[in-house]
Amino acid sequence: MDELLVSSKIAVSGMKAQATRLRVVSENMANVNSLSKYAGGNPYRRKLVMFNNVVDKTTGAEMVKVSKEMRDRSDFDLKYEPFHPAANEAGYVKIPNVNMLVEMMDMKQAQRSYEANLNVVSASKEIMAKTIDLLK
Repeated sequence: MDELLVSSKIAVSGMKAQATRLRVVSENMANVNSLSKYAGGNPYRRKLVMFNNVVDKTTGAEMVKVSKEMRDRSDFDLKYEPFHPAANEAGYVKIPNVNMLVEMMDMKQAQRSYEANLNVVSASKEIMAKTIDLLK
């Protein structure tokens, strides 16, 4: 039974990590059109989530944790809009470095990983319940 509890604990750590990833993806998607208020200023910069494996000292199991959230340092694209308040001297506005296709793919991967971990938790609970029923 201990092994089933450990496997559930590992899967829950994966679910937490993927939930954070989904939150960051939703922030990126929501800010795809967030521009600077100031001439030549920077718009919203895409966020990334970095994962790290961590050994649980009580079980010895390797789990996943979000190690940090960071900003994507890739360049901004420019769009010619000379009358926009954020336009530089040449009339170009920096637009966020968010690519909706990339965000959609990240969202799908996070969703699939979350669901896979949820299936592990469900299977562990079901096995534990069946074991308890056998012992009655």
